[in-house]
Amino acid sequence: MKKKIEKLFFFCKKQANKRKGGKYMKAFLILEDGTVFEGTSIGSSREVISEIVFNTSMTGYLEVLTDPSYAGQAVVMTYPLIGNYGITPDMESEKPWPDGYIVRELSRTPSNFRCEGTIQDFLVKYDIPGIAGVDTRALTKILREKGTMNGMITTKEGFLLEDILPKLKEYHTGTVVEQVTCDTSYQLKGKGKRVALLDFGAKKNIAKSLNDRGCHVTVYPAHTKAEEILKKQPDGIMLSNGPGDPKECKTIIDEIKKLYASDIPIFAICLGHQLMALANGADTHKMKYGHRGGNHPVKDLETGRVYISSQNHGYVVDTEHLDPSVAVPAFINVNDGTNEGLKYTGKNIFTVQFHPEACPGPLDSSSLFDRFINMMGGNQ
Repeated sequence: MKKKIEKLFFFCKKQANKRKGGKYMKAFLILEDGTVFEGTSIGSSREVISEIVFNTSMTGYLEVLTDPSYAGQAVVMTYPLIGNYGITPDMESEKPWPDGYIVRELSRTPSNFRCEGTIQDFLVKYDIPGIAGVDTRALTKILREKGTMNGMITTKEGFLLEDILPKLKEYHTGTVVEQVTCDTSYQLKGKGKRVALLDFGAKKNIAKSLNDRGCHVTVYPAHTKAEEILKKQPDGIMLSNGPGDPKECKTIIDEIKKLYASDIPIFAICLGHQLMALANGADTHKMKYGHRGGNHPVKDLETGRVYISSQNHGYVVDTEHLDPSVAVPAFINVNDGTNEGLKYTGKNIFTVQFHPEACPGPLDSSSLFDRFINMMGGNQ
């Protein structure tokens, strides 16, 4: 075991010390307001334009990188040192999804007995450009004060802002659910309740959290027709997290209306929460800079209990004009008072904006999966 650990450590150290041409390549982050940050290139050297968002998690960077909800975005990690335990077997999907990765300091000599490589090599493998050496505190303050904005990561030193800024303003994430959903349905076998999970960009731990509780989980692609799901007569339906503007998912919303009418118990997370709200006449809007991290407090309005939650979203459900005969607020964010969940009136349906499956993040609200199983009649 000792020799295996030493072998992995020296492999990681050797890979981390690789350099292009003997020195690190310059890279630039250009924001649509004209602000330019200079750093060093990590990962791929290709140029990319994306929406720039920040994540406040102190650990769990691999789970962040492999969360499909980051498709169409470049992620700024606010914690100053990233990569100190390297790449480990903690992926939430089969590949990373962000368009770019921005850090203050990248650990190029990771040390962990589970280390299988470095972030640098991981980003190169999946052709994801990144930049290190950026003042991420200053960058995050800009995004908080001015709101989320588009940006470009480039290694070209002779760029002209007047040519780049119009391109940044024109960038639109578009419909990205199609990019992240599974191609065909698959199953996680269990002897308990049968759950149909609609994959809008689902993190692995959602299906695993259900399967660990005995559920037989069938995962369906995002655009599966409601009729196909209902004819299988599942005991419950799960709507997953996912990327992008929920209002772009028009055909999915139409199918969710049919699922809502079926009276089968439904539990929805993040994007699924927003889509269920839109399917029932509520509205959503884009937040100034969103909630992304593992330290967001949410309050259960029924019990008064406060959970520390994992979150990753840039849109929120409006509850100001919510019809109480359809749904009522179930959770709110303690920091800013935004909606964090809905309970549907006269239905076995509840939805949350945060991530009870965590990964990364606290497990405070994992009991919501048990609540869903109880809605289906329990596993007895």
